[in-house]
Formats: sequence, structure tokens, C-alpha cells
Amino acid sequence: MKLLVYGINFAPELTGIGKYTGEMVAWLVAQGHEVRVVTAPPYYPDWAVWPGYSASRYATETWHGATVIRTPLWVPRKVTGARRLLHLASFALTSIPALLAQWRWKPDVVWVTEPPLFCSPAALAFARLRAAKAWLHIQDYEVDAAFELGLLKGARLRSLVAAVERGLMRRFDRISTISLRMMERASTKGTEDARLVSLPNWADVSAIQPLRADSPYRAELGIASDAVVALYSGNMGAKQGLELLAETALMLRDQPKLEFVFCGNGAGRADLMKRCEGLENVRFLDLQPVDRLGDLLGLADIHLLPQRADAADLVMPSKLTGMLSSGRPVVAGARAETELGKVTAQCGIAVPPDDAKAFAGAVMTLASQPDLRRDLGARARSYAEERFDRNAVLAQFERDLEACITQVEPQGRRSQAPS
Repeated sequence: MKLLVYGINFAPELTGIGKYTGEMVAWLVAQGHEVRVVTAPPYYPDWAVWPGYSASRYATETWHGATVIRTPLWVPRKVTGARRLLHLASFALTSIPALLAQWRWKPDVVWVTEPPLFCSPAALAFARLRAAKAWLHIQDYEVDAAFELGLLKGARLRSLVAAVERGLMRRFDRISTISLRMMERASTKGTEDARLVSLPNWADVSAIQPLRADSPYRAELGIASDAVVALYSGNMGAKQGLELLAETALMLRDQPKLEFVFCGNGAGRADLMKRCEGLENVRFLDLQPVDRLGDLLGLADIHLLPQRADAADLVMPSKLTGMLSSGRPVVAGARAETELGKVTAQCGIAVPPDDAKAFAGAVMTLASQPDLRRDLGARARSYAEERFDRNAVLAQFERDLEACITQVEPQGRRSQAPS
């Protein structure tokens, strides 16, 4: 099988979309498939192209046996709704020559990730002209999120953009997404069940395991072995509701053996650091190397997963899989009826989004009850092993790719929905 992966996010050193795409590519190459990637130079989460890469020229590299073609793009220094659209449009345009350069290779499947949806027209056109199958994987519903978060505004504009989105989605042979609720949303946008595939975010449950001893990070950060650590690790962007972390740390500043560690980078980090000024119970870490992810997640006694209320039902956070694999309970901002709320109820405590008092109360409940933490942590680990094992998820994805090529109804449809 020849798979062409097309999308702006391919930086395997990161967490999130880039990491999952990279692991998928490496896994498929290891199974003997040919994979090529058309992508941008890595620039996230700091909105600056990484050292060693260029935003102004094309470059080709080999990564884990896959050919990776990186194209120019414009990266704004200050991100606004309009500038983000121009940024995505720049990649959509500059990537077209790299896409066309794959003409003679003739892939079996063209696989494109949303965000950004901007890449969809070129992917569809190329796939149709080369008699390849077109596959859209939805990691986030960027159109819905952009309006819910206020990045885009106006009922007329929303109606127009939604119509374009529906038109594009109707033309893909397969549409996959990461959760049951997101699959349901795809259905409301006109996608028939026969074209829907479940492709949940996975975890390397063999690499991320409950630690039997203290994480090395405790000594590095000067945290006592008997202190309870509440950890947030992930992107620090607009939809995470990071202000809740600062409010929680402020409310619990007088708890002597409770420490907060906030790890990550992104546009919201500076504001979070400002909100936490003077709080001695808060430590900040930059984004850590992937090979230390197990130790980092094992630092936590409690994982923190805030979500903004206006975006809490639009995404299934990719960071959740690693949290659960580490065998630690989670406090999440999620309504009980949402998919995230249902998962968290089995492995931690879910509270209403944006409710700092309830969030702080849940942290204190877990901090003061080590037996409860151990019980919920064990449930978290079991859930990860049953639902998110990387080899099981990707083996099913491989079967669904082959079924797509032969026009057989996908077997992975709804198979990973949480109970």
C-alpha cells in the first residue's frame, strides 16, 4: 500500500497531532507500506519555525523510512483569527507543488488531517485525478471551534463556512475521527455511517507505565517525595482554559504538601505565568523531550485537564491517553454527559468546565485520599490498556485503509466508543 499523508502538523518530537501522525507513519512503514508526507516545517507551539528548518524553501528528508517533504509557509508572530487563516492558506498554496510532485508515485490513499481543512480541496482534486482514495481525519472541528471560541464571528459567515465544510466532507471516501461524540457530529454534517471510521488517539502503553519509584523530576524540581503533585502537561493555547489552573493554584496555595507543575509551551503560557506570579506552590517546565514523557507523566499524583465550556464538547483531548496510561487519576473540566466526562468519571473526577471552585475541590478530594488516588489510577491504566493500545488501534486502522482501497465497509466503525 502507498499512503500519502498531507497536512500541516508533522513534528514527531511534539505531543498532540504531530506526534500521532508521526507514530502512525513510523508504524505503517514498519509493516512494509510505502509512506510519503507533505507537510510544513515544525513551528508549534511557539509560532516560530524550529532551528534547522526554513519557512521559505522546500526541503526533503527521510524519517523512519518515510519520505518527508516540507514546504514553505507564513508563520505570524502574533496570532489572530485573520492571521491564522492566512497562515493556513499559505501552506495550502505552497504545498500544492509538493503534492503534484507525487503524481508519478501514484498513492493508493491520500490522507489529510483537519486541522487544517484548507488542505482538503487540493487533496480531493489530487486523489480524484490519480484514482486514489481520499481520507479525511478530523482531530479537531476547527470550523466549529473557531466560531465557539470567537476567532470567527457572524451568523452569515458561519452558515457559509459550514456549507463549504459539508460540501468537502461529502466528497471523501472515508472520514475518521477520535471519539464517539465527534463521529456523531460528522453524521450531523452529512457523513453517512458507511464512510465513518473510528480512529482514537492511542498511547504506547508499554512506554508509558505507572512508575514504581519516584519520578526523577521530583529531585530535579526539588519536590519532596511525600508531596502531592498536580500536573498539567500539554499545549498552552486558547481552548485549554488555562486560567482555571491559576485560579485553582491560588485557592489551594495554603495546602503545605500540594505542588502544582505546569509543563508546556504556547500562546497562553505568558498569561498563565503572570497569573501565577507570587504563588510558591507552582512550578513551570518547558516542553520536555518525548523520551522523558513516561517520567514526566509519572511525576503526577493527579493529572489536570481543564477545558473551556465553549469548546469542551468539540474535542477529545489527545493528552488524555498518556495521562491514563501513566496510571494516575484525572481531574477534568467536562460536563457529565459528554464523552470526556464519562471517561473521566471512571478514572478520576469530572467537574463543570470553567468552575474553578469545583475544580479545586476535586483536586483536594484526591490530594487528601491516597487510597482513592490509587484506585482511580488503576482504573485509568486498565482503561488505557483496553481502549488505547497503539498496536491494536493502528492494526485496525491498517485494515480500514485496506478496506477503503478495495471499497469494503470499514470494520473499525464505532468500535472504540467508550462504554
